Amino acid sequence: MRLSNATLNSLPEDIERPGYDRTQLIKGVVHLGIGAFHRAHQAIIFDNAVRKGDKRWGIVGASLRSASVRDALAPQDCLYSVVERESCNEHVRIIGALREVMVGQENPVALVNVMAAADTHLVTLTITEKGYHLDLVTGELIESNIDVMSDLKSLDRPRTAAGLIVAALAKRRAAGLKPFTVMSCDNLPHNGKHLMNAVLAIAKCHDEMLHDWIAMQGAFPETMVDRIVPATNNDAIRTLTRRLGVEDRAMIRTEPFLQWVIQNKFADERPAFEELGAQLTDSVVPWEEAKLRMLNGAHSGIAYLGALAGIEYVHEFIAHPSGRRFVEKFWDESASTLSLPDGLDITAYRKALMQRFSNAALQHRTRQIAMDGSQKLPPRLLTTITIRLKRHQTIEMQALAVAAWMQWQGARDDSGKTYVVDDPLASVTANKLRGMNDARSRVAALLSIEAIFPPALATDQRLRDTLEKWLSKLMEQGSKATLECIPLD
Repeated sequence: MRLSNATLNSLPEDIERPGYDRTQLIKGVVHLGIGAFHRAHQAIIFDNAVRKGDKRWGIVGASLRSASVRDALAPQDCLYSVVERESCNEHVRIIGALREVMVGQENPVALVNVMAAADTHLVTLTITEKGYHLDLVTGELIESNIDVMSDLKSLDRPRTAAGLIVAALAKRRAAGLKPFTVMSCDNLPHNGKHLMNAVLAIAKCHDEMLHDWIAMQGAFPETMVDRIVPATNNDAIRTLTRRLGVEDRAMIRTEPFLQWVIQNKFADERPAFEELGAQLTDSVVPWEEAKLRMLNGAHSGIAYLGALAGIEYVHEFIAHPSGRRFVEKFWDESASTLSLPDGLDITAYRKALMQRFSNAALQHRTRQIAMDGSQKLPPRLLTTITIRLKRHQTIEMQALAVAAWMQWQGARDDSGKTYVVDDPLASVTANKLRGMNDARSRVAALLSIEAIFPPALATDQRLRDTLEKWLSKLMEQGSKATLECIPLD
């Protein structure tokens, strides 16, 4: 049997159930990109709101392409488990706020109509960096992208997230409704601003007055999200099935920690976020910088260095003294570039991050983090490198992480095993590396990719020299031996 409304009451007593009548929920949130992260993060906050008696925040989730999440959740009445694990402690909570899952590619018109409905007050997004179709150097919409081109031509059947938002806002304007608030929850610097620019670019192409209405009355708050959410596997599903007595094909594994910082800027009604586990602020930027450069940046370094060495999990990388030394020295470099927000003790923050990285119960795979590296390098690593170079400071650990990404593009780990480079620019990096057999030529070839490396940075000789040094070591000695080269002091 599957988890469902019918089997909910049969669950063991220690399983936390929704505790409210799901049929009474009003669908006030539409979320684009209904993957694991949203279900382990923002959906928890909306479920908290409903549990406190505010029924306006039921969620309609939408996948823009794949039907796999819908197909897993539909037989379960959109119920799913969130399993929080740390050491030997485990807590299972059933989330009930998700009421429906749609697939945008199947029926974009129906999705637009749901977004345009009067009860919808928030549209949230976790579509990953590549889903925004933005040039990561300029921040502009990539108008040559086939889906963007389609939406610039017609919004009869929108194909991009920005196109869906514009089409829905157009219908709301025509109906005399306020705009909904649009909240990007992806790891993009200035995510609200970038999303707003993409939406306004498409709106302007179709209707100048619509563009002005969105610009004046709409709201695209910046956000920072933080929670480690490893991919679910069949072993985890089988283990939970034994505990629940029913099968949950949409379960989520995560850590106890959850953080959501939101710019206090809304176009319409909102939940009482400050009472639900989220934090409102006038400026998200300092929090965003700390998370991207400390947690995400270190994660990227761990991913490539660890996966090249055959280290499967983050906690295993941290267990190696050389791995932990890399992370600490990486943080020394990153921390120097931050404008720390009030309330953030950097020493305590680093200690907490190390504890999270060391959580063996999460089983967070290095290869999962290694995906889409071309999109992640600019905000996670290159910004720190740029700042430190301008200050004439060393960039050793940041450059080692980038060099490891460069080595990863070769699709062969230190033991000689091959793998698929999962990245939107994988074909570009593969073509650049063809026939390049030494570190200097490989560094030059990959630095020439302007979609990743701004020309001013790519031509910096200090960066080139440092990358060549580390890539040479990775090519000749492998990742484990290279990590051992990191000095102790």
